[in-house]
Amino acid sequence: MVFSTYLNSLAKTPQMLKKRMLATWTPDQELNKVRLRSGADMKRKLTWYDLVALGVGGMLGVGVFVTTGPVARKTSGPSVFISYIIAAVSALLSSLCYTEFSVDIPVAGGAFSYLRVTFGEFVGYFAGANILMEYVLSNAAVSRSFTEYLSCAFGRNDPNSWRVHVHGLMQGYNMLDFPAVALIIVLTICLCHSTKETSMLNLIMTAFHVVFFGFIIIAGFCNGKLENLVKPGGIAPYGVSGILDGAAIVYFSYIGYDTVSTMAEEIRNPSKTLPVGIVGSVLIVSALYCLMALALCLLLPYNMIPEGASFSAVFQQMGWKWASNVVGAGASLGIVASLLVAMLGQARYLCVIGRARLVPSWFAKVHPTTGTPLNATIVLGICQAAIALFTELDFVIEMISIGTLLVFYLVSNALIFRRYVILSKNPPHHTLSFLFLLSCSSFAFSLAWKFKLHWWNLSLFAGLTISATIIFQYLVPLVVMERPESWLVPFMPWPATVSIFLNVFLMTTLKMVAYKRFGIWAGVITLFYVLYGVHSTYNAEEIMEMVVVDNVNTNSTKQEVTKVDIQLL
Repeated sequence: MVFSTYLNSLAKTPQMLKKRMLATWTPDQELNKVRLRSGADMKRKLTWYDLVALGVGGMLGVGVFVTTGPVARKTSGPSVFISYIIAAVSALLSSLCYTEFSVDIPVAGGAFSYLRVTFGEFVGYFAGANILMEYVLSNAAVSRSFTEYLSCAFGRNDPNSWRVHVHGLMQGYNMLDFPAVALIIVLTICLCHSTKETSMLNLIMTAFHVVFFGFIIIAGFCNGKLENLVKPGGIAPYGVSGILDGAAIVYFSYIGYDTVSTMAEEIRNPSKTLPVGIVGSVLIVSALYCLMALALCLLLPYNMIPEGASFSAVFQQMGWKWASNVVGAGASLGIVASLLVAMLGQARYLCVIGRARLVPSWFAKVHPTTGTPLNATIVLGICQAAIALFTELDFVIEMISIGTLLVFYLVSNALIFRRYVILSKNPPHHTLSFLFLLSCSSFAFSLAWKFKLHWWNLSLFAGLTISATIIFQYLVPLVVMERPESWLVPFMPWPATVSIFLNVFLMTTLKMVAYKRFGIWAGVITLFYVLYGVHSTYNAEEIMEMVVVDNVNTNSTKQEVTKVDIQLL
């Protein structure tokens, strides 16, 4: 019976896709009607300093330890700190777009909710699925890195010394990582208990981690030499192209600030707290990353910086062997903090996607006592533990990056569309044409840069991007409707335009294999939407609307009958 019903529903898939793919919600519906599907509300206990700590803890992971040395050695030279500054500008612009949306739509869905109210159900679902993929795979990879750094802290040089080798399993899946599994289980239990207590734990770990970063920075500035920044080859031995290519690589150290936006249902006074939490955390992390990169290049000439475990190796060359253990311990602590924040955010994403009925509604339930999305937290924790136990995830890192950059790109586009079409009531074709032209010119510039075409090609496409933005700003009016609880990105559309340009540029730096793997993943999630998601949302939304209309008509009929009876009396 159930199977025959599904087959009948499957036959109506084209009709359902037509009605649901571009279906949008209003912010009020997201805040009220959709949120009620979780049953209990999440508890509003977080303050601005909790959000700043969550943002800093989420970003200060292993990225800076993994990327700084190789980029300084092979890509940017001593100017790697400039690469970090450029990457910081891109991250800051994207974070501004997130901030405006999060204040206007303070729900736990993050980019999923922002895109669903702007571009419709499918775009929101596609972004949400990519974010979940990024969280699950990257968290599993990071938890395995925790084992490596922790063993380093205890003086073990072999990264597999705490793993169990199993004969008979495929290469890449045969090193079982039980410490990584144990870490995920412990953090999952903490996340199920309480968001506020989890935030306090993160605050303590992040404070120690910042002190650890301070140790590296002070050691570098006190013991380094300025001549190492200019010898050999000057401060930019690989030229401007090396600095920009380095920015594309180190950018991924900033990923994690979007988690703060998923805390919107659990903070006090979102309109004031969210801007401080998101933008403040990006600025703090940017300063720490730039200073760490500069400290590393002060300690050694760039051509002598080791590519692997750079900070630890540099301290060993200085004769500070004990500092290698300190680096291992500090990195382990940073991994735990970033993993805690990422697992906190991923459960909120899945919870809100469950509210939309794009996955089973069981995931949307919020526990009435703890005020946490218990089901989503446990299931995602189990998935991560299973992946972390078996799988070496080096081959998916670039796929994670392209998914994240795509979401940031979509959010920037959505902000322009929302400001100029939805809020300003302008015809959509002008804005859509501008966004299409902007994406094409950004893509053309990025390809010209990648394939090292003549300088006039770069000038042409850069000029086209700037000219299109100026013409759009002049011809399409922007109506600013400020409300007491609103927070608006200034100087629109320029911040969002630059964010779109930089995200496209960074995506083109990735290898072709990343696009192939991403294409497979995109096909899988699209198939899931066609076979399950659209049917579930159609039944939940369209049929519910029909029931509401029937109830309204029935009530109206009853009222008319009553009026007739009164008149007859």
